Amino acid sequence: MNSDVIKLLPDSVANQIAAGEVIQRPASVIKELVENSIDAGATSVQIIIKDAGRTLIQVVDNGQGMSATDARMAFERHATSKISSADDLYTLHTMGFRGEALPSIAAVAQIDLRTMRAGEQMGCRLRISESKFEGMEPASCLPGTNMMVKNLFFHMPARRKFLKKDSVELSHILREFERLALVNTDVDFTIIHNDVTLHQLLKGTLKQRITALFGKTLGAQIIPIATETSVVKISGFVGLPSHAKKRGVPQYFFVNGRNMRHPYFHKAVLSCYSELISPEAQPAYFISFDVDPATIDVNIHPQKHEIKFENEQPIWQILTAAVKQALGKVNAAGAIDFDAPDAVPDIPVFLPDPSEKMPAIDTDPSYNPFTDHEWTTTKSKIGHTRPAPRDWDKLYESFAARRDEPTAIPDMADGEVIAISNITHPAPQAELFETDDEITSFFTLRNRYIVAPCQEGLKVIHRQRAHIRVLFDEFAAKLADAPLPSQRLIFPESLSLSPSQSAVMSTISDITRRLGFDVSFLGDNVWAINAIPSVPGITNAVEALTRMIADIEDSGELPETALIEPAALALARSASMTSTQAISEEETRRLIQSLLKCNEPSYTPDGLKIIQIINADEIHRLFN
Repeated sequence: MNSDVIKLLPDSVANQIAAGEVIQRPASVIKELVENSIDAGATSVQIIIKDAGRTLIQVVDNGQGMSATDARMAFERHATSKISSADDLYTLHTMGFRGEALPSIAAVAQIDLRTMRAGEQMGCRLRISESKFEGMEPASCLPGTNMMVKNLFFHMPARRKFLKKDSVELSHILREFERLALVNTDVDFTIIHNDVTLHQLLKGTLKQRITALFGKTLGAQIIPIATETSVVKISGFVGLPSHAKKRGVPQYFFVNGRNMRHPYFHKAVLSCYSELISPEAQPAYFISFDVDPATIDVNIHPQKHEIKFENEQPIWQILTAAVKQALGKVNAAGAIDFDAPDAVPDIPVFLPDPSEKMPAIDTDPSYNPFTDHEWTTTKSKIGHTRPAPRDWDKLYESFAARRDEPTAIPDMADGEVIAISNITHPAPQAELFETDDEITSFFTLRNRYIVAPCQEGLKVIHRQRAHIRVLFDEFAAKLADAPLPSQRLIFPESLSLSPSQSAVMSTISDITRRLGFDVSFLGDNVWAINAIPSVPGITNAVEALTRMIADIEDSGELPETALIEPAALALARSASMTSTQAISEEETRRLIQSLLKCNEPSYTPDGLKIIQIINADEIHRLFN
């Protein structure tokens, strides 16, 4: 009996296993093919997609092309022109190097490749399906490479059904396209989806590429950073603190012409804004690092998104210094360029008037208001009437008497709370509040927190978050039952979105009508808001829709039932009270009552804490 159980997997199976790590969705295919085009020296790349990449992904470049032999070898596992030895991994100057991308793509799709080298008269055509070679013949084509990937995951129903709706997959494609376009500013890019040109970018500077991708508004909200040391050269742009947002801000790191994610450096950038923006806000940044390739390791992630740095700590310090220096050059009023002649402030010259004289001051040195004798109303030397002083001791007799009176303090049993009923100094509003919970009295602190005594000590309620929780439950219940009523706007509002956000909006525009919004497409990723929900407090429709789109992008879900929660949360945030808005005692009481009726009164729908208990031991330690 043969006891050997270990067998060598067929290439087709091995390629499908590798594809599971490298090729996750259509955006992954575009990333790998475009990076191959860049490595081939292309200066123009055109991306054509059908049905968000399910049906067709076509990448056409004007690179150096391939011979017939190279075209066939490119689809063999670990076949690459980028490296030849292990030492080359530490001197990488190309995007690809493993030789896994093309065989992984061929394992999950149908390939039709046309390529020709510059100077040759005839190219070749290669066809592969499910890792099986189907044929190669001469073909007439332009210099460069034309790669068509058809019917992605066509023989893998399980993988294909896990793809999201076209709008979500297109959103991922556009995000990947933004990364590729930002890091390769010397390349012309065009992306076409279902015969509609989404972007047509010409080579230029990083600032021009940012403006072309995200709009002129963002281009005016960023400032340059630049520094160069023996360890790293840092360049790029960071956003002004005044334009930081809670959601949807572009944040990109590049190293040696490669995109990367780096939480450590992200934290370094945020630390520079700690005193300038609110904790929930995020700044935009586009930061490029140039380092010695021998000091980084790019071979730690299947998709090369994560990169390990040898000099992380020094780069952290250099990065924070560069960002702080850039932010220090500007302020809320803007920086003054003293080198520009028109920017010098006009300071008037002081010319004293010799005819003006200092007025004379006359005093009465004999006047003393604290003498013991009674004064009569007389005329002073300088012409002012002075009243007779009073007996000062008599003024304080009643105060001294009240001070000496003992104050009765009632006995308190363990856990008993005295209701706040008589606050003589101005400040916290107080109101007796009887519920089944432990809150028996409360007052508001700086129009932000509701403070109430409880058996453990003090219960502090974040008022705005409590309002969001209450409104969320109300909106979610209404949306589950029937559409929200809407009201027309006299002047429609304009909503400018990124290409990925606009792709999501094009799919959910009919569903948003159920939420009370009426939106229409104006072109160039701009939408008009013609009607908003007829809900008290909805004042910022643009913010509500932007938040909703961001939540849907994060979750990747588009069924109408899945829209209820992000829609209700977006509406609740838009309609909630501000953090410093003053409300009456009765409104505060109703808010507490409504909060305690919620299924989850302790947290907002997105997980932020609403109620915090400060126990008696913590209070005791404050005085110890």
